[in-house]
Amino acid sequence: MQQIKNFYQEAQQLRQLLVAQPVETFAQGTGFKDWTVHDVIRHLYCWNKAAEFSALGADELNSYLEQAVPCVMAHGIRSFERQWSADIQDKDLLDVWWQSCERLVEVFNGIDPKARLKWAGPDMSARSSITARLMETWSHGQALYDLYGVKRQNGPGLKDIADLGVRTFGWTFINRKLPVPEPMPFIELTGPDGELWQWNVEGSDSADHLDNENSVKGSAEEFCLVVAQSRNVQDTALEVKGEVARQWMAIAQCFAGPPENPPEIGSRI
Repeated sequence: MQQIKNFYQEAQQLRQLLVAQPVETFAQGTGFKDWTVHDVIRHLYCWNKAAEFSALGADELNSYLEQAVPCVMAHGIRSFERQWSADIQDKDLLDVWWQSCERLVEVFNGIDPKARLKWAGPDMSARSSITARLMETWSHGQALYDLYGVKRQNGPGLKDIADLGVRTFGWTFINRKLPVPEPMPFIELTGPDGELWQWNVEGSDSADHLDNENSVKGSAEEFCLVVAQSRNVQDTALEVKGEVARQWMAIAQCFAGPPENPPEIGSRI
């Protein structure tokens, strides 16, 4: 699976960012809610392990979820993550997160991409599972790049994240108990090397797509930032046309879990 390589590349780049930072900064707050650097690394570590357990079998994941779900429901996700890895701090936390990334690569290289894996939400394919880990690493990593003032170099994994964002169009509305509007917008994004990516061409109502009235067009990076809720769409240069497209981009959510709202306008730019 190319997604395994893309996940590893993204994690490796994030690790290079973090090993260069003074450990004292790990207690700093980021632009993502009130999470610290520690919280972000811990979150990625804990759910990498959950994905590993899922790939190894339902019993391993069930044991993990039996600990996680009651604590998350009662006290929130960070409470569980801090409890589950309470004895790991600072650079040790960075080390175990990186080890979990290497372990995920090892485990996912040995399974069928189409294998169905149990998860906290709906079951998913192995390919979708490792893509979700790529997306989480990329999206939560953005808060760290923002904090340290470093520009991320996007690689081929950005298309996987954009594709996940497109495929979760319906989920965004279903998760909020809203009717899924139709038709799905035409999407045209420019990748890191200037390549053009398109989705839902068949649903477009314009032969050349230039004046499509139900569309999202622009930077693939900005689109991914919006669907991962790392930016408010109003803080991007995305061209969003049509009521369906505007409604979607205002609440787009490409990750599992209860409905979340994007950051306030101007809060993460």
